[in-house]
Amino acid sequence: MLRAIPLGGLGEFGMNMMAFEYEGHVVVVDCGVMFPDAELPGVDIVIPDITYLRENRDRVRAILLTHGHEDHLGALPYVLDEIDAPVYGSAFTLALARAKLAEHGLEEGADLREMRPGSPFDVGPFRVEFIHLTHSIIESGALALTTPLGTVIHTGDFKLDPTPTDQKQSDLHTLADYGRKGVLALFSDSTNAERPGMTPSERAVRERFLEILTTAKGRVVFSCFSTSLHRMQIIADLAREQGRRLCFVGRAMFQNSEIALQMGKLSIPPGLLVQPQEVRKLPANRVALVVTGSQGEPMAALSRIAVDQHRWVSVEPGDDVVLSARIIPGNEKSIFRMMDHLCRRGVQVYYDDGSQPPVHVSGHGSAEELKLMLSLVRPRYFIPLHGEFRQLSRHAAMAREMNGNIGEVFLLESGDVLEFDGRSARKAGRVPVGRVCIDVGTLDEVGDVILKERRHISEDGIVIPILAINEHTGRLEAPPEIVSRGFVPMDQADELAASARQVILATLEKSNAEEIADWGVIKEKIRTALRRHFDEQTGKRPMVLPVVLEV
Repeated sequence: MLRAIPLGGLGEFGMNMMAFEYEGHVVVVDCGVMFPDAELPGVDIVIPDITYLRENRDRVRAILLTHGHEDHLGALPYVLDEIDAPVYGSAFTLALARAKLAEHGLEEGADLREMRPGSPFDVGPFRVEFIHLTHSIIESGALALTTPLGTVIHTGDFKLDPTPTDQKQSDLHTLADYGRKGVLALFSDSTNAERPGMTPSERAVRERFLEILTTAKGRVVFSCFSTSLHRMQIIADLAREQGRRLCFVGRAMFQNSEIALQMGKLSIPPGLLVQPQEVRKLPANRVALVVTGSQGEPMAALSRIAVDQHRWVSVEPGDDVVLSARIIPGNEKSIFRMMDHLCRRGVQVYYDDGSQPPVHVSGHGSAEELKLMLSLVRPRYFIPLHGEFRQLSRHAAMAREMNGNIGEVFLLESGDVLEFDGRSARKAGRVPVGRVCIDVGTLDEVGDVILKERRHISEDGIVIPILAINEHTGRLEAPPEIVSRGFVPMDQADELAASARQVILATLEKSNAEEIADWGVIKEKIRTALRRHFDEQTGKRPMVLPVVLEV
């Protein structure tokens, strides 16, 4: 009996994780995170509930990573903290995984094994082959898992880019070979199932980038995901051609570019790169920057630049900012607020507004690419994955419309168990699934927001600083009030209360008017500063939820 069990990533974006079980042996495909929205205050990341893996830890034979995006490997430290299994991935994916594990002190104990296209290997009863597919990150691919009952193919995230920047096209021949031999089941990416046609090549942004760089009078700041090496390479090549120095800004951007340079995955000629602290010494029209923060994250490089609070980089009238990333649903307010700050500084902002040529292209295949995948593989059973339910449903309908070339279609949700016995397939119950809220910097799991609040209150408590700020002047109308529960009674801890107020005042003093007027930014700065202060003074980490009253 072969069982497929999605533990996350179906009916939602993020937390991608799938378990395959055959005769008591389990392999796990991907370990992704989801980033919280406004409904999860105080939560840093969300990972899948791994109760099923925990209960079957002695049977987990391997974790297989399709690629290095956070929604596919970000939960790896939390899984490996409880599950002892080797991790397989491409060289670049493992380099990103190694860096993430090192942050949690888990690097030394991890068993990381490289897998290469065209080099199948055995994991228990599974014969595993990594098949290269193009995506918005390098060294991404599908997995073919062959068992005595047949072969299942899990595509991971993909698009079929005909002209990738690294000239490594998708291996359609191997997919077609599997299709000719017979594929039991296909599990395929549904992210862009609603988009007609084909997704443009990564090279499509080059023309627009060149146009912006050649007409720019000042600095050009590009913001993209820190794993977008294709995009980083295009910017590096154009910067060299246009006589501009190149600078990477932001912790993740710097770390990933360093990894890519050391591995030879990013080609930058000597003398082109400049450190952030040197940017101000260069003429504005002789520098191009690639920075983190395309999603408007309050403490990321671009958000700090937007309110003129970055240590090394600033922008001014005549500069250009290019947001070369899609707007992830839920991030609209923070992104548009950041764009407003940039526009107030006289900066020209380019973003994915439908203009052609584009400043951003998706890393996921559109409808025609999804149909091509189905036509090549010709599975007996088809299961759409990676997407909200409307995308899964549209992908399922697409498969059913293909004139009988595709067998039975199953629409699953996270937790559903799909069983194959060689003669048929059927849904066979459910396993426990859900969301686990995580505080970054710990390996502690919190089942949901209520449990998280109870845990904080019972162990470290909760602190609510209340600030009354004049909406016109940006000044405090009264000294900050601090309310606490389960921490220390502030009316009995005069010194701590006084020092906490000083931390708030110092944070406001270091912030400019735009930051103070932006409640999202100023609350995050106060929260970070107070948590650090309380940790230093008491050894506790209370939940800090600043409240700003506009008067």
